[in-house]
Amino acid sequence: MNILFMGPPGAGKGTQAERIVDQFAVPHISTGDAFRLAMKQGTPMGQKAKEFVDQGLLVPDEITNGIVRDRLLQDDCSKGFLLDGFPRTLQQAEALDSMLADMGRSIDHVVNLKVDRGLLLARLTGRRICKSCGSTYHVMFNPPKQEGVCDKCEGELYQRSDDTEEKVGTRLDEYISKTAPLLAYYEGKSQLREVDGEQDIDVVTAEIVSVLRGSR
Repeated sequence: MNILFMGPPGAGKGTQAERIVDQFAVPHISTGDAFRLAMKQGTPMGQKAKEFVDQGLLVPDEITNGIVRDRLLQDDCSKGFLLDGFPRTLQQAEALDSMLADMGRSIDHVVNLKVDRGLLLARLTGRRICKSCGSTYHVMFNPPKQEGVCDKCEGELYQRSDDTEEKVGTRLDEYISKTAPLLAYYEGKSQLREVDGEQDIDVVTAEIVSVLRGSR
């Protein structure tokens, strides 16, 4: 089964992806992991990507597409995959369809986790990290016993600079504007499956499994 996962930052894609790959015995492929693997292995595409990364430049679509293609051709993807973080643009989506067609394959399901923007802001801005040991907390969902103090080492908790409401809001708005055409694209191909990501984690997992098994 060939699956795409979509959803804004804070929607819980990572958590759900771990559960889904266990149930369906397919690899979880993120673009970041694919890049690191290609560069570590020194593949032709990995070497080209490294040239851009080392200069702090964005990697062109042609190279990104090539790295994803190489990853999907590996043996562990023979029975399917769960792709997370790619495609990010309409052009990448079209390139993915083309490369899969060359392999005699296609996307089966595009799962989009829907979460209200206000809840996403609460999830993403509530994170707190210990300066001493790096333990992570959340003011709403996983608060420390004493406000501002780590349970494990009594270190000071802080909020990362990119977790402020202003910066998180900018990231969310950028994500929404960039992915709207993608969602329309997959909806037009009858591949889009919308799942309410605001529910309990186990309920979300059950809904995704139901969607993938064709029972919803």
